[in-house]
Order: sequence, then C-alpha cells, then structure tokens
Amino acid sequence: MDENVQNKDIILEVKGLKKYFPIEKNLFGKTLRSLRAVDDVSFAVARGTTIGVVGESGCGKTTLGRTILKLYQADGGTIVYNGEDITDIGKKKMRALRTSIQLIFQDPYSSLPPRMTVGAIISEAVRVHHIVPKDEIRQYVRDIMHKCGLQPQYYDRYPHEFSGGQRQRICIARALAVKPDLVICDEPVSALDVSIQAQIINLLKELQNTMGLTYVFISHDLSVVKYITDQILVMYLGNMMELGETEELFANPLHPYTKALFSAVPVPDPDLKMDRIILAGDIPSPANPPKGCKFHTRCRDCMNVCRFKEPAFVEVGPEHKVACHLYDQEVMQHLEEYDREWARMEEERLQQEAEKEAKRKGKRSKTAQNAPAAEAVEPDEALDDEQ
Repeated sequence: MDENVQNKDIILEVKGLKKYFPIEKNLFGKTLRSLRAVDDVSFAVARGTTIGVVGESGCGKTTLGRTILKLYQADGGTIVYNGEDITDIGKKKMRALRTSIQLIFQDPYSSLPPRMTVGAIISEAVRVHHIVPKDEIRQYVRDIMHKCGLQPQYYDRYPHEFSGGQRQRICIARALAVKPDLVICDEPVSALDVSIQAQIINLLKELQNTMGLTYVFISHDLSVVKYITDQILVMYLGNMMELGETEELFANPLHPYTKALFSAVPVPDPDLKMDRIILAGDIPSPANPPKGCKFHTRCRDCMNVCRFKEPAFVEVGPEHKVACHLYDQEVMQHLEEYDREWARMEEERLQQEAEKEAKRKGKRSKTAQNAPAAEAVEPDEALDDEQ
C-alpha cells in the first residue's frame, strides 16, 4: 500500500480484483473461454470520501460494484473492508455485513416491488436485521424518509404513484435505513431528468456530510462525477486505465482514453470551441480482447509495443497512476527493441499463415487427384439412352 494511503482511514481496499464469466465449456464442465468483465482492478477508498468509476457502457463498472458487494463471487484478487478480508467469507458472516455495505440500483422503476408500500419497502431490512425495536420501526422509517426528502404521507403509498426522482429517493432511503458505512451507487441518476439529477446528487452529498457515508459512485456522466467525487477510476474493457484525484485528473488527464472521455464533457460557454477527440472503430469484444493494451485498436497514439505488450500501472504523480506505455520510462527508452520484436512477430505470423494456406491448397489438389474420373459416353449411346 502507498504511503499516502497508509496515512488515511481506509474503509475499502480492492487488490487485483477479477471477475470472469464463462461463455464456453467442454463436456466435463471445464471453461474454455471466458468474458473478462473485471480484470486486475486495484484501488482504495478513504472513509467519508467518494470514488467515481467511469467508462463506456460494457466496461465492467456495474460488475465491479456487484463483485465488491459479493453479489458475484470474485475469481481473483482480494476485497478488504474495514481491515478484514471479505473475499472468501461465508454467507453467514457476509449476512452480518449486509447492513454495512448497501447498493443503490440504477433503475428506480424496476428495483422497487410494486405490491409493497413505501413504508414496507424501507422497513423490510430494518425488521430483518433488527436495526431498532419493533415498536420504534414506524417512527424510525419516517425519520429516514424525512432525511431523504419524502413526505410522511408517502408511507402508505405504492411505488407506481411516484415520479422517477421520488422513486430514487425511496431507493436511497431503503439503502440508508440499515445504517451503512459504504454505499455503492450504480448510476443512481442516469434514468432521471437533468433537474432531478441535481436534486439527487445534492441529497447524496448532504447525507454524506451528515452521516459520514462513503460512496463508490458508478456513472458514465462525467459532469456528475466531477461534482460529487474525490477521486476517479477510469475503466476500459474490464481494465484500469487511469486513477487519480478528481481535480488532478480533470486538469491533467494522461491516458489517451481518458482524454477522449473528458473531451466530451460539455462546457457552459457557447463561445468556447471544444477540441473533441473522436475515437475510431468499435469497442472490441470483452470475450476476445486484443493483445497488449486493450485500447490500442482505437488509440491515435498507438505504438508497436502497444500491440503485444500489456502496459504496467505506473505512478506519474502523487496518487495519480496510469496504464500507458507513453509514461513508462523503461518502455520508451527501448522502443527500437520493441519495434524489432514486433517486426519479428509479424514475420512469424505471416509465415505461419503462408504455411497454413499451402497446406490447404495441398489438401484441395490431393482431393482433386483422388476423385474418380468421369466415364466418357459416346454420342450414339447418349442418344439411345434419351430414346
């Protein structure tokens, strides 16, 4: 762990976390191919702060949050919560931690049971985990609702009677009712109007200040992330691209992917012309990612070394790390050697393809030679056959 991290009160530390989903198995159940949703992700979050996880759709943000919450079982790495390794703990021990780690779902419309009232939804976990005595539950839930901006008369109403913003407030109240320390927010405002987004973000910040909450804030909206987070983790195809303090990352983005993302953030100045970076090509399949740097197929700064060597996560400043060969001194000092290595690999690949093509042609010609020759038919015989 870094010295800067050691000096802080760390509530969550993730080290080399991996989550793979099998997509092809043999007859014996052995996995032949996997989709690498989260691949070697590491970060630490100080108590009372917020880390933002950003990236394009399908980059593994939601899977990362659900794996931390142990809704998915990790396939590698460790999850340390409050100094305790919870990676492989059993269901019984994890049940005791459920009140301490909560999740705010992305869609407030589908995450609320339609046949339960608001009071029943929020009080369900309170009853199960014995947060307060039974005779105090109703008043306790009303207090939580008041903190989240919900009126007392909403207690006996059903979710379909509310707007999107009110439903998201119900989701937040449900998560906070069990007195958590860590809340994983899975795009909590993406389904809401812009004006409602501001209300929910302000509510989350207010609750953090009053209750000392820690957030893992998953989002693709960089304007929101800039406002609410203390540090940002940039992901692409399950890998970490860059990690740093929010102000530092917005002021000095280093990775080409981070620069492209941040160039899309709108600026409230009609006279300012944005230098938008347009990424070429499509996102590769996470089931068959490219070798080397996973971003090299779309990177305008791609070098030969990027095509076959995976970049290391190097520290370029205080609490600012990036996975890019451009900032790796060892790689940049030996670029010519890596260029020769790439030329050699390409030559081998072309030679192998030529040998395979020669084998295919040889098989086709051999098949043609072994085929039985068609018997010649005399014209008169053919005529007799027709008659």
